[in-house]
Amino acid sequence: MADKAFHIVVMETFASLMTAAFGLVAALAWNDAIKTAIQTVFVNNIGLGQFAYAVIVTVIAVVATIIIARSLAKMKAAVGSQEVSGEAQAVWKK
Repeated sequence: MADKAFHIVVMETFASLMTAAFGLVAALAWNDAIKTAIQTVFVNNIGLGQFAYAVIVTVIAVVATIIIARSLAKMKAAVGSQEVSGEAQAVWKK
C-alpha cells in the first residue's frame, strides 16, 4: 500500500511540475504572436490591447491546468487512491 501511496505522491508532484512548465512554454511561445495580433487590432488603444492579451494568456493557462488536473484525477481513480490520499501524505513526510 505504501508503494501505491508513494507512486501517487510522485505523480502529483510530476503533474504540478508539468503544469508549471507548460504554462511557461505556452506563454513564451504565444507571446509575440498574440502581441502582434492585438497590436494589429487595437492600433490606437494600447491599454485595451494589453488587457486583451492578458485575458487570452490566462484562459489558455486555465484550460491547460484543468486538462492536467482531470488526467491526474482519472489516474488516481484508476489506482483507487481515494483511500490512499491520506497515506500518500504520510509517506511523503517520512
